[in-house]
This record gives sequence, C-alpha cells and structure tokens, in this order.
Amino acid sequence: MSDAVEQARAAAAAAQAAAEEARRLADEAARRAEELAAALQQAADTAEPAAPSADPAEREPEPTSGTGTEPPGSTATPDTAPADTPPSAPAPSAPAPSGPLGPEAVAAVRAGYALEGTALELGALVNGAPLPDVPVRIPLAMLNRHGLVAGATGTGKTRTLQVLAEQIAAAGVPVFAADVKGDLSGLAEAGQPNDKLLARTAGIGQRWEGLASQAEFWSLGGQGVGVPIRATVSGFGPLLLSKVLGLNETQESSLGLVFHHAERAGLPLVDLADLRAVLTFLVSDAGKAELAELGGLSKQTAGVILRELVTFADKGADRFFGAPEVDTQVFLRTAADGRGTVNLLEVPGVQDQPEVFSTFLMWLLADLFNELPEVGDTEKPKLVFFFDEAHLLFSGASHDFTEQVVRTVRLIRSKGVGIVFVTQTPKDLPDDVLAQLGSRVQHQLRAHTPDDAKALRATVSTFPTSDYDLAEVLTSLATGEAIVTVMDERGAPTPVAWTRLRAPQGSMAPLPSSVLEARVASSPLLATYGTAVDPESAREILAARMEAAAAEAAAAQAQAEAEQEAARAAAAAAKEAAAQARRDERERAAAQAEVERTQREFERAERAATARRSRSSTRTRTRRVTDDPLADLLGPGIGGAIAKEVVRGIFSTLRRRR
Repeated sequence: MSDAVEQARAAAAAAQAAAEEARRLADEAARRAEELAAALQQAADTAEPAAPSADPAEREPEPTSGTGTEPPGSTATPDTAPADTPPSAPAPSAPAPSGPLGPEAVAAVRAGYALEGTALELGALVNGAPLPDVPVRIPLAMLNRHGLVAGATGTGKTRTLQVLAEQIAAAGVPVFAADVKGDLSGLAEAGQPNDKLLARTAGIGQRWEGLASQAEFWSLGGQGVGVPIRATVSGFGPLLLSKVLGLNETQESSLGLVFHHAERAGLPLVDLADLRAVLTFLVSDAGKAELAELGGLSKQTAGVILRELVTFADKGADRFFGAPEVDTQVFLRTAADGRGTVNLLEVPGVQDQPEVFSTFLMWLLADLFNELPEVGDTEKPKLVFFFDEAHLLFSGASHDFTEQVVRTVRLIRSKGVGIVFVTQTPKDLPDDVLAQLGSRVQHQLRAHTPDDAKALRATVSTFPTSDYDLAEVLTSLATGEAIVTVMDERGAPTPVAWTRLRAPQGSMAPLPSSVLEARVASSPLLATYGTAVDPESAREILAARMEAAAAEAAAAQAQAEAEQEAARAAAAAAKEAAAQARRDERERAAAQAEVERTQREFERAERAATARRSRSSTRTRTRRVTDDPLADLLGPGIGGAIAKEVVRGIFSTLRRRR
C-alpha cells in the first residue's frame, strides 16, 4: 500500500514539474513572440520611404502657414523643414540589432554584469560585433564558488586561464596552476604589443599594456624545471594512491589496512620503498602473525598491490614520493608589492602519467583543506587553484575517490580556496562536482561525431535559459570567444553572454629555457626543497628489526647446535665408555680364565710332583727339601723361571683390572 502511495506522490510531483515547465516554455515563447513583433515593426518603420513619390511635380500644393493638416503620406515642404535636414530625411531611430540579442537582452546583460565590488574583466559582449560598453566580469569575492573553463583543443582555454591568473594575482590573491604544455610560463615576463593584438584589444575596450606577474615554478619530484614538490606516502594516503595504482575497491580497502598497520606499528611511510618493505614483511614468514591480525588482507591481495607498486616505480613515479614533503602554505605567499604569487607546476610529461599528475593536484587540494582554517565568505579568496586536464582526475575513479573530491570541492570554499576546473566538456566532470561550480566560461565545442553531438546537447542543457541558440553558437565561436555565465554578488547567475575575451598582459610565449632555469636557481625555496633526504622510515626500521630477528635466530640456532654437539659428544663418550667397559670386562674375564688355567696347571703340576716324591722316597740320597714342586718336577733352573713368569703375568693382569 505504501509503495502505491509513494508512486502516486511521485507521479503527482512529476506532473506538477511538467506543468511548471510547460508554463515556463509558454511564457518564454510569448516573450520571444513579442520581441520578434517589436523587431519586425522597427524594421518596417526604418524601411518606410521618406517621400510618397519620386516625382516632385506630382505633389499637391501645401499651405505655407504650417497649421493645416497634412495629407497622409506627405512630407513637410522646404519652407517648414529644418535648414540642415534634407526634405526626404526620416526621423532618427535606433539601429536594428545585427546579432542574436535584441536591445532588451543587451540591456539585461549590461545590467547583469554591472558589479559594485572588485571584479575580474573577462571581455566584452559580442552581438554581431563586440560591444565595448557592455563588459563581462566575474566578482572577485565569488571565485570561491568555483568555476569551469571548457572547450575543444585550440579554442583559447589556456589564454583564458592566463587572463584570469594575471588579474587574480594583481588583486593580491595567490594562484596555483598546472602548466601542462609549458605555455603559461610566459606570464612571468611582460607581453610585447603588435598591431593585431592592439586592434583586438581596442575593439573590446581593453587598454592593453605589457605586465609581468610574480611567478614561482615547481615540478613534481624534480621531473622538469622547478622547485621539487614531494609528498610522503603516509601524507598521500591510501585512497589517492589506490587511484594512481589503478586498484579495485577490494584492493583499495586492503591498502587502507596496510596503512593502518604501519601507523599502529610505528612504521613511517616516506617513499614507495617503505610501503614495499611493509608489504614484503607482511607476506613473509616473519610477518605471518601480523598479517593474520589485519584480518581483511589476504596474502594474494598483498602480492597484487606489491606488484603494482613495483610497476609504478619502474615508470619513474617513485621520484614523486619522499622527503622533504612540501608545506602547502608556501603557495599562499604574496610579493612585496602586495600582488599574489602565481605558482606554476611544470608537468611536461603529463601525457605519460596523467593519473599521477591529476591525483597529485588532488592531494595538494586535500592538504590545503586539512591545513587551512575556516574563514567563511571574504572579500577575496586566499588562493585560487586551477585544475587543468580535470578529466584525468575522474577517469576510472572509484566511488570513494569521487566522493572525496566532491566533499573537498564543496567544503573547501569555507577555507577561502576557489577551484577552477579546466577541461574539454562539462561531461568530463561528475554531476555532483558540476553542481558546485558558480562560473562557466565555455569555449567552442565541435560536433563532428555522434559522441561530440551528444556532448554538445548535454552542455547546452546545463546553461540558464537565454535568447541564444546555444547549439549553433557554441559550434561557431571564434578562438578567444566564449559563452559566459557567472555568479553575481548576490549569488544569482548572470545572463548568458557571448563574450570576446581580453588578451593576457604577460607574454603568450613560453619562457626561454635559460631564463626559466635561472629563475628556479634563484628561488629561496630551492634550499629547503631542492635536495631529497632519506630519514629513518619503515624500510630501515623493518630492516633493523629483521636483522635483529635474524641475529637472534642465528644465536638461538648456534646455541641449539652447541647443545646438539654437546649431546652428540656426551653420547659418543658414553658409547666409548660402554665399549671400554666391555673391553675391560672381556680382559678381566680373560685374566680370570688365565689365572684359573694357571691354577689348574699349578695344581696338576703339584699333584704330579707329589706323586714323584712318593715314588722317590725310597731313594737313599739325601737332598735339599724345596718348597717348589715345579722345580722338583722340572729341575731347579727351569722350574724357577716358569714360576716367575706365571707370577708376573698374574700380577700384570691384576694391575690392568685396577
């Protein structure tokens, strides 16, 4: 039931919106019909002949008093006509408009751009021809409502950027702009006049004179000529880095976990080598436990990120990351005479690494947003940031990244920063970003392909209602002309105006290389940011930690090996002792057997001797009685020697047993 009610409400709202749109179109059609009728009447009045007949002889006589009523179609006689006016001269009337706007529309444009406060002069209204008395301006205070400069290649976007940058800086507001093609560096030198330039500027009421701006030249990580801009990986953040690496949303989330782990573990991420070291550690055996604690990070995802980092570094992008990290406050400097400094980022190789370039500009904006205090609406912004080649920023961007850009664009206004996106068509920017842009400068668009025609229709639909056939005008604009609508001092959109833009006062040619290098060499910022430093960071900390772990593991392994060696030695000693014991036992058994054998032989010899003595007892010869039966058996000499040897063998064996 609730769904049906909601659908009915939606249908009613759509019907009401359609009715209001129809009413608006009807009013617009009526207004245009009235303007067309007035223009036709004016043209008819102008074309009406001054005399009713070409033959003066056919004229009827007229009273000379001048008080009578003249017949219809007649004119005054020479007697009544002014002395300095021919008889056939018509009464003076306003000239018919030669452009697409009628007098009322021209007056509306004049009133819409009649600003009271400080304003930037864009140029003059074009209505068939330039109208110097109808200038087109942008309020300086409204620049923090952001803007867009769009147009096809070669239609004058860069010169428009230069015109705006010069005037913004002259008003005391610093500027940051990316010089993609190196064309903007010339604003640091005064321009030189020529006949064509002076004729063009005179036609729009511009009193032109050459004027140089105070400029500071920067480069990404020293690539190009300029003071190097570097960022630490920690400061860059996982979201922007994921955009640069082309990671999907899952990998982007995993990279955020890696950054979280590094911060929690006290591992500063200064350059890409630090991030690679952290990832390598997490996928190693030593980091298994910490990888498991992260939960959402798989080893396979970490490997993918690691490979992307290696590829990214191989392209030379690692030079953009490192220390010292630039302090974005240096972009807010002003010159001694009060003029703002124009900070130009030289990026000649942007076509090779467009994502790096655009994402670095986004990092600068995000850093400014984080560092600057809230100031609200002021008479003039603190900084105007020109985001050239803006389409590169959003190409393939994740939802989270786009949300961050939209949030930064929406909120950085309160920090006093204005952003001007420079791109080819408005469709290059997300709708949420376009909705934040208060000023539009649209150069020529081309409709050579179906996609071009579609982009043209989309662009036309984003402009306020006007008397122009914008689809036709946008494809016929000359170089240096644009369709303009800005936010006035009341915050309301100004009338759409076909504008011939002013010429820059600085040189429109790039600075010679020698001059540019000399300017960079003399910059006081070169001493601070010119030389890269390598502080202790995650790579060194992890290396020291792994070395300590390796040393501890080596010590533990050595101790284990020593214990194993001692155990082996003890086992060998025990084995040898057991073998020696077995040998001793065998020797004891052999000695005992020898003693027993000897004892048996001795006993046998003794018994034999006893038997002999008993047989010789009848002998009559008296002889010396001996205690040695063996001697009695073998004789005194031999028996004694045998007895000595037996005794020696027995006692020697006994000594070995002890």
